[in-house]
Amino acid sequence: MPTIRDVVQALSGREGVDAIIVLGRDGLTIDARARDGLDTDGLAALVPSVAAACNRLGHAAARGEFSNGIVEFGRGMIVVSSLTPDVLLALFVAPGVNAGALLFELQRHRSSIAGLL
Repeated sequence: MPTIRDVVQALSGREGVDAIIVLGRDGLTIDARARDGLDTDGLAALVPSVAAACNRLGHAAARGEFSNGIVEFGRGMIVVSSLTPDVLLALFVAPGVNAGALLFELQRHRSSIAGLL
């Protein structure tokens, strides 16, 4: 049976994925992999505030709970996905990568990934 570490390893091996972090809503890293010396613990500490802001926005706009979000920057994107009420997944993606395929896979496999936690 695969583990969350196997999922992290598989996603980190995808072309254009610079980092993947599975973290608690408290900002503590559960598992992570990164290229180019990214500080995964430092990044993990910042992700929950982004998810919390998106959750507040969803409620204010009568859209419900936050599930997935993409934030685009000049040098890439960050995909944040809520796996469980207590666990988030963050993917840091290089510029020019087709994030649609990643989002499709996350949506399709979210419950399976969450079941590994």
